[in-house]
Amino acid sequence: MAGLKRRPGRYESWGLSLLGLGLFLGVWQVLAVGMTAGPQVLPAPLAVIETTRHLLVAPFAGHTLLGHLAASLQRFGLGFGLAALVGVPLGLAMGRFGWLDDLVTPLFEALRFVAPLAWVPFAVLWFGTGIGGPVMVIFAGAFPPCLVNAYRGARQVEARLVEAAQTLGAGPLRIIVEVLLPGALPAIVAGLRVAAGLAWQSLIGAELIVAGAGLGFVMVQAQSSLSPQIVMAAMAAVGLVGMLIDIALRRAEWAIRRQWDQLA
Repeated sequence: MAGLKRRPGRYESWGLSLLGLGLFLGVWQVLAVGMTAGPQVLPAPLAVIETTRHLLVAPFAGHTLLGHLAASLQRFGLGFGLAALVGVPLGLAMGRFGWLDDLVTPLFEALRFVAPLAWVPFAVLWFGTGIGGPVMVIFAGAFPPCLVNAYRGARQVEARLVEAAQTLGAGPLRIIVEVLLPGALPAIVAGLRVAAGLAWQSLIGAELIVAGAGLGFVMVQAQSSLSPQIVMAAMAAVGLVGMLIDIALRRAEWAIRRQWDQLA
């Protein structure tokens, strides 16, 4: 029975991952070849790879693929950064002050279940196709996890630590910065990882509607020009970049939790 619980080693994991990728590409190739309508319905993997290589050097819809990616990453950084800068401190403060928790929670609980894309009409009305519209939609997607995890992390900090800081004369701001923030850091980083995924998905959704550049905009323009291989090239870029963002945050979460366990 012990053998059933053994986790695959590092090289085994890599091998299984490559096997899964190979199976996916194989099924994709079979489906592409079997389509009676041809590549206009489902382009083959090699055609998508070749299109991606071409888009790296040849502009499409005003920019190369890297130019569109840079526009998407700029919006993502602004929206995600703003959500973290607002959500984390507010969540910590709500975890510390009951009156603030009672003040914010009813409105927050009502708004956080509104899908980020539901804000697109207001984003168009208020910002047009400028950078503000997508940033607003990204903020709407990333803000709730930032606040919720910071709040939960602050609530899990032992009361004796807060009482000790108060005994030593620490004020409310110092308690939040020097006691609650370090104590809630693992939960905060976990929330940022969730928020980053939602922010990236919200960004692409917003760019499908309210943007003049970006990977989502590429998909819309390619669909209009009946170029499914370009649509899939942009989709592949979305998936790859999203995976890299998650890997970076996962490593940060792992490092912080490991350091936290050593200090505990």
